[in-house]
Amino acid sequence: MPIHKKGNQMAEDKKVIAIDDVEYTEDQLDDKQKMMVNHINSLQQKISNAEFNLDQLKVGQDGFIKMLKESLKEKDKAA
Repeated sequence: MPIHKKGNQMAEDKKVIAIDDVEYTEDQLDDKQKMMVNHINSLQQKISNAEFNLDQLKVGQDGFIKMLKESLKEKDKAA
């Protein structure tokens, strides 16, 4: 559900919410709908942050797996 501002810089910018290819301006929404939009935006940001963190965790895990394999190879060579 993309939210973007519409209008030129001279006029007052309005937030536009597109849902199922229908655009709504913020002033067309009631307070409950605005709250839902705020929750959706917050959840989108949290999902993005979680995906970013997961990418970091996967890279870290891969690094430790690589280090362990190299350590085991060195131990086998020494034996």
